[in-house]
Amino acid sequence: MAPTIAPVDTSHDFPASTTVVIIGGGIIGLTAALTLAERGVPVTVLEKGRIAGEQSSRNLGWIRKTSRHGEDVPLALASDRLWATMAERTGSDVGYRQSGIMFLSRTPDQLAVHEAWLESVSDLSLDSRMLSAREVDARVPGGRGDWAGAIHTPSDGYAEPTLAASAIARAAIARGAVIVEHCAVRTITRASGRVSGVLTERGEISSDQVLLAGGMGSRRFLGNIGISLPTLPLILSVFRTAAMEGPTDCAVGGPDFSFRKHKDGGFIVTQRGALDAPLTLDHLLVGAKYLSALRAQRGLLRMSLGKHFWRDLALPRRWKTGPSPFERERTIDPSINQGLNDEAHRHLSAAWPVFEKTTIEEAWAGMIDITPDSNPVIDAVPGVSGLTLASGFSGHGFGTSPAAGQLAADLIMDKTPIIDPKPYRFGRF
Repeated sequence: MAPTIAPVDTSHDFPASTTVVIIGGGIIGLTAALTLAERGVPVTVLEKGRIAGEQSSRNLGWIRKTSRHGEDVPLALASDRLWATMAERTGSDVGYRQSGIMFLSRTPDQLAVHEAWLESVSDLSLDSRMLSAREVDARVPGGRGDWAGAIHTPSDGYAEPTLAASAIARAAIARGAVIVEHCAVRTITRASGRVSGVLTERGEISSDQVLLAGGMGSRRFLGNIGISLPTLPLILSVFRTAAMEGPTDCAVGGPDFSFRKHKDGGFIVTQRGALDAPLTLDHLLVGAKYLSALRAQRGLLRMSLGKHFWRDLALPRRWKTGPSPFERERTIDPSINQGLNDEAHRHLSAAWPVFEKTTIEEAWAGMIDITPDSNPVIDAVPGVSGLTLASGFSGHGFGTSPAAGQLAADLIMDKTPIIDPKPYRFGRF
């Protein structure tokens, strides 16, 4: 099951040429398309399934600076400014609320991690601050958790994934962008040593530049042309409650649960202390790059060898001009881990009893593409002139998508970048 995405009337026509082709109709590709269209650049977005059909509509919707790597915070700050004007920019409500985010700590050791992060970004003038247990109770009343304290950032917030990507897509189309769904890109084409366009299941499109924003599919797409992007999959299971009176509009993350208010009056909830980590062949191929991350987060990952391994193994890693794996699996739709959702509900109810008897309206799961340092790649692809990559957002791309898409557009058109792109270079791996 997947959340219901606000509908978008995309194109049935297939252009022969354009200036920029964007592979992937997730929120990163769509924000890049909107930026380019606003600048008068002809752009075509090609999506193998439905726009925002994967993680762009299945994420939690959090927009945060809290607990990001210090080098990633400037992108989040730039995105805050863009989210604040997104409704006006798109002419649609995207559900943006700057209602704050709070991360709770049960123990002094957990609290020390947040204190260390706050010290590490002290030069960035954030509004984050530490809260005492008494202040937590005052801001999120009705709880019975024995908290050591929390970190709170009032300028953080959230938006609605099922609204935002669609609003951005409609705005891009209104400004001249072409978006084609159910059209998988098989590979790039080249001429005179650089990208000349793409080959799709419906034929070729010539272009000056190509942006690969394919999320989980980007590693396989690049592998087909001999380039290794080290990403691995994680799966997040989520549920949404029916409308209810909750303790706060602030998004709250505990050690083993999180919740935030949903536009329909319920709450989006997940087990923040656990993610499914389905093993794949890629774990053998690039897993060594993740050893330090694995040691730091081994308690977070629920590893398994199951049907995802065999399904992934059955998809080709090399193909020529014939059908690609993206036509065989148009939407990555992982199974819900009901056990993790039950854990989240149990832990949340123990902390705030108001959630004990809530009705669960829907549940879903989404697959996240993780890099070794949990930062994305937003950079020209080495050795392939005219190809730019924006992938590997590691589960927090929704929040930074406005600035990430603009950064990709800046790099493509050789404009002054919205922020320093150095943290996102391809070669760091």
